[in-house]
Amino acid sequence: MKHRVITAFGWAMLTAPGFQAFITSGTNQPTNSSPLSDKTALHMERREWLRNGISAAVLVVSSMMEPVPSASALSTASEAEVTSKVYVDIKGLPTTEGTPSTGTQRIVIGLFGKDAPNSVEKLVKLMSPQGLPALCKPREEKLLQREQLEANKVYNSCIEGQDRGVNYDYAQIWRIVKGERIDFGSVAGRFVARKNPTWEEDKPNGLRNDRPGVVSVRKGADSGFSFTIYPGGSSNTIDLDQNQIVVGQVLEGLDVVEALNNVPVVKAAKVNYMGLTGGPRAKDAPTRSCLYGGPMYCNEDKPLIKLTMYQTGVL
Repeated sequence: MKHRVITAFGWAMLTAPGFQAFITSGTNQPTNSSPLSDKTALHMERREWLRNGISAAVLVVSSMMEPVPSASALSTASEAEVTSKVYVDIKGLPTTEGTPSTGTQRIVIGLFGKDAPNSVEKLVKLMSPQGLPALCKPREEKLLQREQLEANKVYNSCIEGQDRGVNYDYAQIWRIVKGERIDFGSVAGRFVARKNPTWEEDKPNGLRNDRPGVVSVRKGADSGFSFTIYPGGSSNTIDLDQNQIVVGQVLEGLDVVEALNNVPVVKAAKVNYMGLTGGPRAKDAPTRSCLYGGPMYCNEDKPLIKLTMYQTGVL
């Protein structure tokens, strides 16, 4: 930073009005003028150049020293304006006795259309019966004939229903990391061959996952059609704050979010191989599906019971 400021100062001085006259003043003096008048004119030119140069340098350095917003300057979700509301009816949550419920439980979400207009527009369409328009992925090319026939079947089925948008009806809640995140929106089979939407905004909105019930979507297209609810209870929200776009807040049904947060999930076998040799406990290695297939194909943290987004809609 120090070198950048010095360079900027020097450049401003070199480009200041009067510099050319300053460097040539000693070689291009008029022969018919008096030495006194020449010295006076030269002195005035030098003063003018110095004054202009310093003014320009101050402007350049000031623009470079503008503060960068810190994490503490980010806004909270409670300050954002709700522009629309959607709902999700969850089926499969266990009762207090531990048996799966036959009814549904509702979560109402308020969306921040002014803070995340592009993402909210997509989310509203996914919640509606019409759905979000999405093209089919290209036909996969397989080496084995049997696999190619199956790929053709999936592709042709997708093309036949491509005029229908993707929605969340009968989608699954596919990952629960207690206290950190609940991931919704693993879409039903008829939509798996559609191209993923790209979640992005023209500029960051600065909203954080600072309270239970904050709703967000992951930047880019890696997470498919999914969205995330922060259940609260963990101070480790760095991944959510950096890689997700906050789009809303749970208005009703925080008790349902809490119930989802406590659903048992798949966990890797806890084998302390380091302990067998007398060493400290090491972190469990991820399975191959988690390491190479991405979170959508990883069984880790998947609910042990089927949790369905039975119905969604716009209020």
